[in-house]
Amino acid sequence: MQLEFFDVPSPCIGICQSDDKGQCLGCFRTRDERQSWTTLTSDDKQKVIKRCLQRKKRKDGKIKAKVIEQEMDVVQPSLLDPPAKKLLDNSSDLDFGDFDL
Repeated sequence: MQLEFFDVPSPCIGICQSDDKGQCLGCFRTRDERQSWTTLTSDDKQKVIKRCLQRKKRKDGKIKAKVIEQEMDVVQPSLLDPPAKKLLDNSSDLDFGDFDL
């Protein structure tokens, strides 16, 4: 156990909104952790902060996984489908009068 000279500060960053699980979107504390913060010991506060960091990492990992999943959501055409017709670009500046036949 460490010597305690200062109280552990609250991890609150002023974004006080809860997600569907009841965790704060700013500091990732649960409702119980937020309400009992003033009565917790310094050791318990440090444990809460470690849990909040783990929750943040999990949430960041889920967001990254969703982004990768969306990027990979490109539909590849089937080999059994008929080939798509490509439109010809008729806007070229070629003058066929210069060619000898």
